[in-house]
Amino acid sequence: MEKQTSELPSEGYARLPAVLAVVPWSRSTHWLKVKRGEFPAPVKLSVGVTAWRVSDVRNWIAKRDATRDSAVAA
Repeated sequence: MEKQTSELPSEGYARLPAVLAVVPWSRSTHWLKVKRGEFPAPVKLSVGVTAWRVSDVRNWIAKRDATRDSAVAA
């Protein structure tokens, strides 16, 4: 079962637990994908506060879904 993007706020920033609620992997895999450039990098909002732009996460999901759809159609 695919996780829903509706778990993300409609705009603004999302902290790691909210991002992990909509991607199909663990915390360690998430950071590996960020390091490899396979997932958008977070934004440092202040000391000890890291978050992702919701628009970046939603765009990544949309791009991934489009890639999957074209692979299934082929």
